[in-house]
Amino acid sequence: MAGFALGVEEEEWCGQLRALSEQRLKPLAEKGEPGRVNRPLLVALGELGLLERVFTSGAMELCLLRESLAYGCTEAETALALQGLGAHPVLRSGSDAQRERWLPGVREGRLVAAFALSEPGAGSDAAALALEAAPDGAGWRLGGQKCWISNAPEADFYTVFARTGEAAGARGITAFLVPADRPGLSGEALDMLSPHPIGSLSFDGVPVGREDVLGEPGQGFRVAMETLNLFRPSVGAFAVGMARAALDATLAHTAGRTAFGGVLADLQAVAHRVAEMATRTEAARLLVYAAAGAYDAGSPDVPRRAAMAKLLATETAQYVVDHAVQLHGAAALRRGHLLEHLYREVRAPRIYEGASEVQRTIIAKELYRAAGAGAVAR
Repeated sequence: MAGFALGVEEEEWCGQLRALSEQRLKPLAEKGEPGRVNRPLLVALGELGLLERVFTSGAMELCLLRESLAYGCTEAETALALQGLGAHPVLRSGSDAQRERWLPGVREGRLVAAFALSEPGAGSDAAALALEAAPDGAGWRLGGQKCWISNAPEADFYTVFARTGEAAGARGITAFLVPADRPGLSGEALDMLSPHPIGSLSFDGVPVGREDVLGEPGQGFRVAMETLNLFRPSVGAFAVGMARAALDATLAHTAGRTAFGGVLADLQAVAHRVAEMATRTEAARLLVYAAAGAYDAGSPDVPRRAAMAKLLATETAQYVVDHAVQLHGAAALRRGHLLEHLYREVRAPRIYEGASEVQRTIIAKELYRAAGAGAVAR
């Protein structure tokens, strides 16, 4: 993919995905209940083979998939991404028994996965997790809270990160696969701005054993970061998809809306604003593709590139959608309008999977680390 320009086959595939998203998946999304897991939508994603693609794609293909689905149906994109986020640790770090038990159902859309990392006092600072895994004979008992967990409390299993105490900070965290029917596990839904299923979880002595560990005890932070490094560029792709949808809607509106004796597009203030929206969207798209390409190539600077991609793309999408609303006027504020929907959807990606401030911290740390290494080498 020289210069990050898509080939003919890739362009055609993305076009097919955009059409499929709007024509096949959007009607299912509209029938769903806001804030609840839409299982018919997940089954459709499974039947279409799109959930399978999440587990077999490289980072670039995952970005194209998420961007294209987001353009036509944000709910479908989010449902697909959450399955990948919750189950990817099982794919990468799970035992053969864990993968055989859970992944086929996830791929088919029959089983719902969730990534349970954030806590009331430890959101973006993942190394500050407090959920305790207290030793209990051959296993542990989980005690504490998780919050802002997508697909909770309706998921069928959770990838849970808890402190087993092998060391301080990030080195004392272990990842567990916890089925939803474990005794002592409960949860409740949270009423959020966007219509995603998000909830909190309570762990009251939930039993887990060695067979539930993902990877090795004390290595859970690495499991989490491996997942986030893959999915952070594709969060950027989700944002780019929303920005492109908002931009196209704005082009159509301003080209046809008459005002002040002509169409809005003839006003320099409008034309310049649209040009800025388009330029920022294209820059974000290219940075997302660059990060995805680096991941697929096994580049050592993936954490920096992934953070840059997520940061620029999510901030850009917020800018583009906000200006699209302004150029549409009051009509865009009406419930059910595309931009009203995008305006609620676009805010969360600047926070989840590491807030924008955290991405800036990661970028700076990686830059200084590289500069230090360079100084030593000289």
